[in-house]
Amino acid sequence: MSLGEKILQLRKQKGFSQEQLGELVNVTRQTISNWELGDTAPNPEQLKTLSKIFQISIDELLDNETETVLMQKVSNTEKLAGIIIKILKVVGVILIVYLVICLILAIIGVIMYTHKPKATTDVSVEAVTVCELDDITYQIQLSDDGSFSCDRCNDDLNRQLQEGIDFNHLDKSVDYIENYFSSRGGTCHS
Repeated sequence: MSLGEKILQLRKQKGFSQEQLGELVNVTRQTISNWELGDTAPNPEQLKTLSKIFQISIDELLDNETETVLMQKVSNTEKLAGIIIKILKVVGVILIVYLVICLILAIIGVIMYTHKPKATTDVSVEAVTVCELDDITYQIQLSDDGSFSCDRCNDDLNRQLQEGIDFNHLDKSVDYIENYFSSRGGTCHS
């Protein structure tokens, strides 16, 4: 039973009109009507006055609504606490999984960093060609690491040959050397 219904019931039991009860509580008849309809409710001082008029406790007047409200609030608080605990558990599990994944990735990174495969010795690609010009045989060696040697080449021939060499493309460089010698009446063979 609502507070308004309780006031209506007690007023009728005592044989008061709304106007008579209003005079006793020091409010208007309309205020009593609003209380009984549940549109408004008496303030704590008015509740004390009503409990004296009706000769019942405030708890009885409120029909233990306070207890019900408190129980509902406790129940809601317990539900909320349960939800929060579940959320914290889920967040905790997610955090643990995240940390485990990070740890695994860190271990993999350390293993990969510390256990590098042994580097194979850098194998440089070399090209060797033998060219003849004016009854002189020249053995010319090039490497993609930038090394160049030509036995029997004088400084001028060394310089001229190196001008056309591209160490990133040894095949083209060998072609350049062979063309250089053939344009001067020489021959080359690899």
